[in-house]
Amino acid sequence: MSSKGAQQGHIQCEHHGALARVTIANQPKFNAMSRAMWRELRVVFERIQHSPELRCVLIAGQGAHFCAGGDISEYAAFRFQEASLRDFHEHDVWGALQAMLDCDVPIVAQISGNCMGAGVEIASCCDIRLAAASAQFGAPIARLGFPMAPREAALVARELGLGVARQMLLAAEVFKAADMKACGFLSQVLPDGALAGQAQATAGRIAALAPQAARLNKQTIRALNQPLAPVNKALVAINSVVIEADNAYAYATSTEHREGIAAFLEKRKPAF
Repeated sequence: MSSKGAQQGHIQCEHHGALARVTIANQPKFNAMSRAMWRELRVVFERIQHSPELRCVLIAGQGAHFCAGGDISEYAAFRFQEASLRDFHEHDVWGALQAMLDCDVPIVAQISGNCMGAGVEIASCCDIRLAAASAQFGAPIARLGFPMAPREAALVARELGLGVARQMLLAAEVFKAADMKACGFLSQVLPDGALAGQAQATAGRIAALAPQAARLNKQTIRALNQPLAPVNKALVAINSVVIEADNAYAYATSTEHREGIAAFLEKRKPAF
């Protein structure tokens, strides 16, 4: 099974017996996620969920990086209007992340190089996360003049812990793999040259175990967490905390938002 569009980036999915290998492929941009790639990611995981022969998924980036974030070159086309910005986050991005969260097949993440923004969100949907010692993690979107969408922030905070999430989002701090293991986000940190082999071995070990037990265990674990509710009402309940989310995307037309993205594309320091 493979999903590949005409755009530069795409999501690859290949089957090797009971193992599916999903590749985030946009190598010239360190595997940044385009809008079309988010849609492809959703389709790929919906298909995996309905493929009873599959017992494990291994997700990795193409080449040296996992995923460097979103494809900022696209942002001017939809980020500066509230309705289109909401549609991007609530349908394209969250549709893909929800498909991963709903997947009953165990997911192993093989993380190397940059794991930023969208990469952290994708990794947060995985069950077991292994990283190279040189991998870097962050979500420095404060430099771009916009926040993380509510459900995406709730997902990341749940997996990282609130303290690390605050440092990522408020201080635009970038963390080393060792830091991410210390906070419990990573299962293992490996020498760069050993990552691929260990990730493959971990996925193979899972695939050799009882598939029904794995799917039932994932369902049980998922039931332990409160659902991350859609942002289409004034209040969103996330792990018993109420977030005011009706105006979550009202910043779309703000000067700060436009300036942050323009500065990045023009390779200059933003003037906030």
